[in-house]
Amino acid sequence: MSSLKIIPEDKANLDLLSLGGLVMRMDPGIVPFAFADHYDVHVSGGEYNVAANLARCFGKRTAIASAMVDYPLGEKVEAAVRAMNVRGFYKRFKHDGVRGPNIALVWSDRGQGVRPPVVFYNRANEAAALLKSGDFDFEAIFGEGVRWFHSGGIFSALSATTPHLIIEAMKAAHAHGAIVSFDLNYRAKLWAAANTGEKPSAVLGEIVRHVDVLLGNEEDLQMGLGLPGPDIHSASKLDPASFLKTIDQVHSQWPNIKVVATTLRDVKSTNRHLWSAVLWVEGQHWLAPTMELDVYDRVGGGDGFAAGLIYGLLEGLAPEEALRIGWAHGALLTTYPGDTTMASLEQVKALAAGGSARIQR
Repeated sequence: MSSLKIIPEDKANLDLLSLGGLVMRMDPGIVPFAFADHYDVHVSGGEYNVAANLARCFGKRTAIASAMVDYPLGEKVEAAVRAMNVRGFYKRFKHDGVRGPNIALVWSDRGQGVRPPVVFYNRANEAAALLKSGDFDFEAIFGEGVRWFHSGGIFSALSATTPHLIIEAMKAAHAHGAIVSFDLNYRAKLWAAANTGEKPSAVLGEIVRHVDVLLGNEEDLQMGLGLPGPDIHSASKLDPASFLKTIDQVHSQWPNIKVVATTLRDVKSTNRHLWSAVLWVEGQHWLAPTMELDVYDRVGGGDGFAAGLIYGLLEGLAPEEALRIGWAHGALLTTYPGDTTMASLEQVKALAAGGSARIQR
């Protein structure tokens, strides 16, 4: 389907390695933060979620390279990673008992109806932001055989050192034959707070030079890569035309990119979305059907799409089939609490093939 050359499964020790920060998401449900008196805790991270989804739903051998803090919150996070069948490669930090380094907290409620979700952060003295080149032995990790490497824009935005670590890992991945993917996941608040003195577009543009498979919506492409384009707020959210036009700009500037994909989402209310997805492969594109979603928790839907798509590409599925697996898994993920999957592969395949929500007896 493309010139992606994927290492055979029996020639590798891991199907996918992700590099990124691990966080704890504090979720008060539909209660606004000012009125909440208890929270559900979800272990998450944009890059980690992909590895967790691939392991839990799709049965792939995955790992996360990240920071780990030796204190009780770190123990909780580490146990959650193990429970999702994800292997951990950790740079360990000691907590000083007062100020950190810390596992970051992401505060995110679910909203309801006309009230949108609210997200804010406490990433002060975050351990993951301290990660730098040389913290992991990527030669040894990739030398054992890794089929796919994944990272993203959230981790890139944490500090001046994390982008260099990502590029170091990408170079090692390519040297050992792994496919490299990157989810732009542009977060304006994170880039503003990092205040590294570099434009996000300059940082991400350098990273994207090493990428085979790029994930990101039109806003990610325009804001993250600094590309001109039509008003992202005026165009139809489900029309892929302007997105595909932006991809032409991406490919002309970064010809190394072979695959670009994104979800398409039209938010009617917090709990009612129209959902589709588009896949571009070396000049050809495919569009998933439009589905009406009753959303329980929208966080992680994009990571769910990424995991399903990567599974399809690893399995050598036809482009449209790989797209529909990602589209179906992302849709299912919005029906669960938390950021990572509770779906089975059978459920994903049934929905991808046109299944419905009729009761299964």
